[in-house]
Amino acid sequence: METQDILNDKAQSQDGTKERDMSAEGASWREYTYSNLSHSRAHYLLAIESLRDGLGYARTTDVAEMLEVSRGAASMALSQLKKRGWVTEDPNRFLLLTAEGKKMTRLVSRNYEVLRSFFESVLGLSSELATEEACKMEHLITVETSDLLGKFNKVLTGSPALLDKIKKQMDSVSDT
Repeated sequence: METQDILNDKAQSQDGTKERDMSAEGASWREYTYSNLSHSRAHYLLAIESLRDGLGYARTTDVAEMLEVSRGAASMALSQLKKRGWVTEDPNRFLLLTAEGKKMTRLVSRNYEVLRSFFESVLGLSSELATEEACKMEHLITVETSDLLGKFNKVLTGSPALLDKIKKQMDSVSDT
């Protein structure tokens, strides 16, 4: 699924009264894209998704254990995700991602893959460093940037001669 498709529609707040545009258009430098999706919030959402995929359920305790944080810290963070309308709890206290929460995890996951692939394939970073750097940025880049970087990566990796030429040119450029 293309990133633009993920965020193209307008999202309604949990109470259904406020509509916000999920695209990065018009955002000031002080605003985060994706409605203040921080690194930490992204990882809580991804942990819930991973636990539900693996175990079939996710509890606060499971999330805390997976992220190596205290149950209290996880509870506070999950409370914020619930207020944002990204997470709900069923009667058995199992955590569920809302449609908006699922949209966020798809976006972050796609951004991560685009960045990791670019860093490794084009920039020549080690797999470990590419993974680390992609994880730091996955929640920050805009839909437009992700789409363009993904296309650029496909063009370069689809043309080995061009990629080799660019890498040789990069090697010849001084760092100063």
